[in-house]
Amino acid sequence: MLIAVATAAVADPALFQSSQLTPAGEYTFGIEGPAVDAAGNLFVVNFGKPGTIGRLAAGASTSEKYIDLPDGSVGVSLRFARDGAMYIADYKRHTIFTLAPESREPAVWFQSDAMSQPNDLTIARDGTLYASDPDWKGRSGRIWRIAKSADSTVQGTPMPAPRAMGTTNGIDLSPDGRTLYVGESNSGQVWSYTIAGLALTNPRLLATFEPNTIDGLRTDVAGRLLIARILKGQIAIVAPSGKPIRAVVLKGKEPTNLAFGGPDGKTVYVTQRQGGYIETFRTDQQGRERCVVMGTC
Repeated sequence: MLIAVATAAVADPALFQSSQLTPAGEYTFGIEGPAVDAAGNLFVVNFGKPGTIGRLAAGASTSEKYIDLPDGSVGVSLRFARDGAMYIADYKRHTIFTLAPESREPAVWFQSDAMSQPNDLTIARDGTLYASDPDWKGRSGRIWRIAKSADSTVQGTPMPAPRAMGTTNGIDLSPDGRTLYVGESNSGQVWSYTIAGLALTNPRLLATFEPNTIDGLRTDVAGRLLIARILKGQIAIVAPSGKPIRAVVLKGKEPTNLAFGGPDGKTVYVTQRQGGYIETFRTDQQGRERCVVMGTC
């Protein structure tokens, strides 16, 4: 006698419904800088103590220490390039490190004491880095462009802009790489700029939130901005026009940053300062950087 066995299909998680992924306390109060490599592993700074990078393996729910940074260095932002290299912003020593694929030995990519501190990073398809450089005491900031020159040396310079910036924090690029989005923490404003070589032009106020309630941000392939609303417990999703689309309610109240991952690039990971853990939710669009890392755009 044949017995038919019905296998229930596993439903996809509901979109924009966040849940806690890792145990509380894995990361310090300085949990930040999430980034996902091509294999789907999530990397986050300050695992267990300052000056470390943790790794959450693809499909796992607990993290492990990946590397220690050099003595005196503390990471704040991570990004992956198309070639698999990881870039690490060290705000203590005004340094950008690079970590080759499969390596555990960070090398200095760029260093300048002219920086107040490198904070958040974003990376273009051609490997050009943009770093926010806030002066928290002065309530001001800049954006640095860091790239290889014709002689293959790495050069970094602050980008002139038509307006004085506030405390520059979260940054990311539009899908076509022509626009840079910059969040200013002190004012709660998000601005867009056209990238014109070494300069930023055409400033446009995109969105305004309460002062001191925005941190990291990321863009997706549709050009939308996902903005971490620190102290508000939300991820705000904003259209490229600045029109609010939705707010994703989180479990914790202090999201610092976010990154896209998962096999289809539509899983969002959020670093939570409150509790030192990672939350996750599904979205309907792939992340811009994830698309670049996977080589699908």
